[in-house]
Order: sequence, then C-alpha cells, then structure tokens
Amino acid sequence: MRVHLRGVYVAAALCGLAVLLAICELLVGRMALSPAEVFQVLLGHGDGGIVARVVLDIRLPRALTALFAGAALGISGAIFQSVSRNALGSPDVIGFTVGAATGAIAQIVLFGGGALQVALAAVLGGCATAVLVYLLSLRAGVSGGYRLVLVGVGIGAILDALNGLMLVKGDLDTAVMANLWRAGSLDARTWDHAVPVLLGVVVLLPLVQAMARRLELIEMGDDLACQLGIGVERTRLLAIACGVVLAALATGAAGPIAFVALAAPQLAMRLCSGGRRPVLASAAMAACLLLVADLVAQLMPWSITLPIGRMTGMVGGAYLLWLLTRQRPSR
Repeated sequence: MRVHLRGVYVAAALCGLAVLLAICELLVGRMALSPAEVFQVLLGHGDGGIVARVVLDIRLPRALTALFAGAALGISGAIFQSVSRNALGSPDVIGFTVGAATGAIAQIVLFGGGALQVALAAVLGGCATAVLVYLLSLRAGVSGGYRLVLVGVGIGAILDALNGLMLVKGDLDTAVMANLWRAGSLDARTWDHAVPVLLGVVVLLPLVQAMARRLELIEMGDDLACQLGIGVERTRLLAIACGVVLAALATGAAGPIAFVALAAPQLAMRLCSGGRRPVLASAAMAACLLLVADLVAQLMPWSITLPIGRMTGMVGGAYLLWLLTRQRPSR
C-alpha cells in the first residue's frame, strides 16, 4: 500500500482547520459567549440554562450542518470531476444540485413538511435527475466525459425554469419560504437538518475513498482501466450514485450552495500535489470554505443579512471565470 505523505498531512491539517472553524461558529452570534462557556456546555458541565440552549439547540446544529454539508459537497465534486474528466464537472454545474432543489421545492410548495421530508424529497429529486442525465449521456453503453457535463447543464437549465414556475404558482407563504431556502442558508438549522447529512458523509466517505484508486485509473481512459481489470461502467455508476446522494443531502440540509463542490477538489489537488485523488482533503477543504463563508456572512457590518448560497455564488463565479481562462484549448 502506497501512502502519499503530503496528502496525509494536508488532509489532517484541513480537518483540524475545519474543526477549529466549527468551534468558532459556536462563539459567533448575537449573544456573546466566551470559549470557556462553550466548552463547559460541550463537556456537559453547564447549568442547563440559556447558554446551553443557545449552544446545543442553535449554534451546534448550524456548525455541524455547515461542516458536513460542505464535506458532502467536496466529496461529490471530487467524484464528478473524476467521472467527467473535467475540472468543471461538479454537481451544481452538471445540474444534480438543481434536481435536488426541484424535489425540495416541490415538497415545500405542494406538500409542506419539515426538514426531514424536505431532505428526502431533495434526495429523490437528485437521484431522478441523475438517472435522466446518465441515460441521456450514454453512447454505446458508455457515459462520462463532456457528454455528461453538457447533458447535465441542459437538464439543469430546464429544472431551474421549473423551480421558478413552482414558486410563481405556489401560494405566497410557501413561495416565500421556498425562495428563502433556494437562496441557500444556514439560519435556523436544527438537528433534523444536521443528522441526515452527517450520517450520509459518515457512511459514504469510506466507500468513496475505497473507490478513489479505481476512479483515478478510469480517468486515464476506459480501455486502459478495462485492461487493468476495472469494471469501468459499474464503478462509474456506483460513484455517481454516491455523489448524487451526498449532493442531495447537502442541498436538503442547507439549500443550493453554489461552487463549493467545484472549487474544493481543485484546491485540494493543488495542495496535495500528486498521489491518489484527495477525497478526504476535498471534503475537509469544502467544509472549511462553507464554514468561512458562514462566518463572514454572520460578521458582515451594519447587520447585513446575506444568504450563504449567494455569497458562495459571487465568490465562486470569479473562481469559475479564472478556471475557464486557465483551461487549455482542445485540439
């Protein structure tokens, strides 16, 4: 077994930074809390008063939602960039995040329901979108590459228009609620938001990490991977399923978060400089990006309220333009 030490060090450092940022999340808010008060509550030594309720019922679910939703997006982005063999291949660009949002918005506007129902609807919407994109991108029994990206962009555009139509046709209260959710936010997160995405990351991260070597070989070409004994289409289909579920869980927990899944794997690869595809480092990097964005949104001056999805969209748009200018022209 080969171990890429730089990748291990980078992943460990990013995981430590993500935990540190999550702790900072517990200190930030309208009610000023000292680190001693927060750690007393976390260790079970608090008096069970308002401080404990603020930490355990408001700030801790928010921090865990940001941590694991970011990790889920980072893993999903690493999967789809590998499957599509394209740095632009992320669930938000391909359209799977929009599909998850379609399921969630349909649940909010048409049926109502709580956080768990919205998360389940997001998973179902993301999976249905993935099946449609996968089938349309098949050619001679093989998917992936630019076909997957282009088909996903087209399906995502159609679903985005459908989302807007549902918001127009819904009643005022549910339309406002769905529109706020569509902006992407970590406000008012509860344990019902945090637990599903937490469990998804804990269960699927080891599976994706185990597939990392096979995905690397598939990136080198289907023919070479087949000669090395890799079940190419079976591995690709399993990886897509894991990526879709993770992206849908993150979307159900925090709403559509743009560009985190696009940027995190690329930044992690540049830090690791070789070795296997850095799945764990991508997850930790995405968690750090989402936590930093949420901290900045909470610390904005003049009490400005900026949804985190809009903030990542503005920053990520600049990153996307930079990435496009760095792409080598195909011959």
